[in-house]
Amino acid sequence: MNVTWQNISDFDWHKFGFFALYNILYIVVILVVARVVYGLLIYLLRRMLVDRKGKHLLDERKANTLFSLLRSVLFYVITFTVVLQTLTRIFNFNTGTLMASASVLGVALGFGSQSLVKDIIGGFFILFEDQFSVGELVQTGEFTGTIEETGIRTTHIRAWGGELHIIPNGSITAVTNFSRGKMLAKVEIQIPYDEDLDRAMGVMSEVCEEVSVEFGEKIIEAPTVQGVTQFGERNVVLRVIAFTKPDEQWSIERELRRRIHSAFLKKGIRTPQFQSVIMTDPMKHASNDQKETYDGPSKTEG
Repeated sequence: MNVTWQNISDFDWHKFGFFALYNILYIVVILVVARVVYGLLIYLLRRMLVDRKGKHLLDERKANTLFSLLRSVLFYVITFTVVLQTLTRIFNFNTGTLMASASVLGVALGFGSQSLVKDIIGGFFILFEDQFSVGELVQTGEFTGTIEETGIRTTHIRAWGGELHIIPNGSITAVTNFSRGKMLAKVEIQIPYDEDLDRAMGVMSEVCEEVSVEFGEKIIEAPTVQGVTQFGERNVVLRVIAFTKPDEQWSIERELRRRIHSAFLKKGIRTPQFQSVIMTDPMKHASNDQKETYDGPSKTEG
């Protein structure tokens, strides 16, 4: 016991404290430098994808997708470099030995990390095949929403209600992209059978011409009245279709419905008005006096 305490008392605590402080400062400097380098590379990456006039060298959505993926790669590379440099400097690890050990460990863990490799490969093919880009509306599996970020391992999809779905790239097997090519805007209007259908279709055609002129920048093929598409139980169904630019079909549909409704009101064209008929027992609403004086059918005295 005396020897142990003697060894502790002979220990150079000042030297140890200086060494610990030096290592802490070294780690802080490494983290600061890594943060500065990461920010500088991100800035240069933005300048590479966007020229000085503010115009994207690539399509805006493709540029955002590529930037998101490269940013993810830079983060992992810089993080690995910082960890490796810290271990080498503080614990005197041999870089060659550490890399050899890491390769052996990587082979050992390879069988257990197949999903990770699958996600990375899936992310590469998503970018290479240009399946979707940041800002596009897609559906994959049970998830539907706007692509918010595409990383080296995961893809972030923002749903209509605000929910954020983080999906591994390896699990994305089928994608429906709603933001490529021309999109169909379809409006169906119900008209009673006793209305003049030709007159109604004429009014709808006038509305289509107005919308085509005012919203020409959103429309690829002008709205047209297809005519009668269905005979319902009480009404005839008239349909209007148009082809719009991606993500513009819903606004055109809303505008067509609004204008057709207003035009029908001005022209006196009726649209279905569903009414509920409630049958009641008249005796339940009779007054108490009426109920008291009511004795039923008269009887004939013999």
